[in-house]
Amino acid sequence: MFAVIRTGGKQYRVAKDDLLEVERNGGAAGDKIDLEVLMLGGEGGTLKVGAPLVEGAKVSAEIVEHTRGPKLTIFKKRRRQNYRRKNGHRQDLMLVKILDIAG
Repeated sequence: MFAVIRTGGKQYRVAKDDLLEVERNGGAAGDKIDLEVLMLGGEGGTLKVGAPLVEGAKVSAEIVEHTRGPKLTIFKKRRRQNYRRKNGHRQDLMLVKILDIAG
């Protein structure tokens, strides 16, 4: 059984015992969270598609740890104008383990 969930403005296809890196949205390591289910797929090719969420479906997960993504460099330049701007960014992430898919 698999599910398509939505968190942090992105969609992920998950199954039981999967590990995901998603955007951090509160909670401490070891906390249990419930995720929004957009689609459920089961054995035999059966699909349940929500509009936008599947009624009665639930994906429970556990926050394993908080991490940070790789450092990204933002560099802006306009040629012949002596204009250069350098900036950096690291996204706050959390590692999530999918415990159960109920539908």
